[in-house]
Amino acid sequence: MASQKVLANGSSTKSHPPPNPLPRWLQTENVYLFIPNIIGKDMVTPLRAFLLSLTSLLGYARIILASISLLYMPIHPLTCTILYGVSCILDALDGYAARKFSQSTKFGAVLDMVTDRCTTSCLLMFLSAAYPEHPSLKILFQFLLSLDLASHYMHMYAMMEKGAGSHKSVDRKQSKILNLYYTNRAVLFTFCAFNELHFVSLYLLSFPSPSAARDAILPFIKGLAWVTFPICFGKQIINFVQMARAAETLVNLDKEARQASQLNGDKTK
Repeated sequence: MASQKVLANGSSTKSHPPPNPLPRWLQTENVYLFIPNIIGKDMVTPLRAFLLSLTSLLGYARIILASISLLYMPIHPLTCTILYGVSCILDALDGYAARKFSQSTKFGAVLDMVTDRCTTSCLLMFLSAAYPEHPSLKILFQFLLSLDLASHYMHMYAMMEKGAGSHKSVDRKQSKILNLYYTNRAVLFTFCAFNELHFVSLYLLSFPSPSAARDAILPFIKGLAWVTFPICFGKQIINFVQMARAAETLVNLDKEARQASQLNGDKTK
């Protein structure tokens, strides 16, 4: 708020507020940059504004790297794996930065989940065509893709209808497994990381290019596939439980709505 300064001759002048040190694109609220709470703070410096917008920068960088990795997926497995891997690491850093700088938003949470589903779906789509000598694998990967999309969509919709503030707000009464999965960050990270590592190892094994470098790391890739398989299998069980509990939640909400409608109908008679 501008203050008035009284001069010796009795006149007054208004002192102008100090200039805003932020760039013009940061001086207005921008939900897409996840920085709604730095606007209006007088002491925010450009460096602090950068730190506060770090979660958005990591999130969008992750989307860009994941998109580029898809371009290399059918032609250059090493480049694709590096880009895909860095994208997954940025996913973890994105969430940490959001919590560290209090930049968690509903838009960011949904964008994060949608990006996860899109990248995993693209990888499973590639795997469904990567083993033509095993037709059953095509059906398996298509089933896993459908399960992943259906379970997360139904869970998100059920939690929204239930009035939960986040899709991760699962109480123990609804499901002990989902409560542990979504509330324990170590468990969530382990299942998600090993799930991706298993699919990536299968992706690398689908390329039969005879090179000395590939032959040298081939035992490691096969070992990674076997080590990550149990947790990847567990992740699919979690997806099934998530879909079943979401269906149960929606059915119970329908029952409650019908009962409430019948009660209102009886009162009007």
